[in-house]
Amino acid sequence: MEDFLNQVDLAANTAGLYFLALAGALVIPDICGALESPDGITNGARYIAWFIANVAPKYSAGLVQLSGEDCYRFRCSFLHQGTTVHPKASYTRIIFLEPGGPIMGHMNILNDALNLDIPTFCHDMTDAARNWMASQTGTEPYESNRKVFVTRYPEGLAPYAVGMPVIS
Repeated sequence: MEDFLNQVDLAANTAGLYFLALAGALVIPDICGALESPDGITNGARYIAWFIANVAPKYSAGLVQLSGEDCYRFRCSFLHQGTTVHPKASYTRIIFLEPGGPIMGHMNILNDALNLDIPTFCHDMTDAARNWMASQTGTEPYESNRKVFVTRYPEGLAPYAVGMPVIS
């Protein structure tokens, strides 16, 4: 999982691959929700619960908030429809100002849209996942589910492909 989190961070902070960074960050609660579930499968309720327990404290102070429900709705609209608009969201849309512009905004409202900073949002998601993983190491069902999590095998995965990197 560390490879996945590193790639999200790299996409958001170094490579400028903001669409990929957001997509990667938005699936983190799904992945973690599945890893901690008895059946190894996630759903909307598990996504929301994981977000509330692990990320929401950074997004619930003050007047501007990003709830677990709104993050899940954003995830659904972004990943499935390619939009930052969801009809049941608390905000008309979520907008991200790309880094390097004249201003940096995070957790503020621009007209009726929630404004988030891409690197900050992605880092908050990856940081929450790393902290959560540290607390889950050695526990079940995390350890059993982790065994089937997609992994990069630098030297290959016998008997399928050997001597070259494989992701499976």
